[in-house]
Amino acid sequence: MAISQERKNELINEFKIHDTDTGSADVQVAILTEEINTLTEHFRLHKKDHHSRRGLYKMIGTRKRLLRYLRENEVQRYRDLITKLGLRR
Repeated sequence: MAISQERKNELINEFKIHDTDTGSADVQVAILTEEINTLTEHFRLHKKDHHSRRGLYKMIGTRKRLLRYLRENEVQRYRDLITKLGLRR
């Protein structure tokens, strides 16, 4: 269920803060959101795949912690990120 390396590189280029940025909270949240969306589509077909569902819940928790970090420390970056990703509608 992992996203392709090309898609991951596109997300890194879109959400990076500086030229050599590959692991900032913004990039991590964008990658996790893409993986969460992919797994959500997977569960529409495979309702009984509970083992993968556990991984989905872990990803959601990680994304939630990263978003909380951004909200507490960099409010403007947090607002821009949730707007770009379409979260918190």
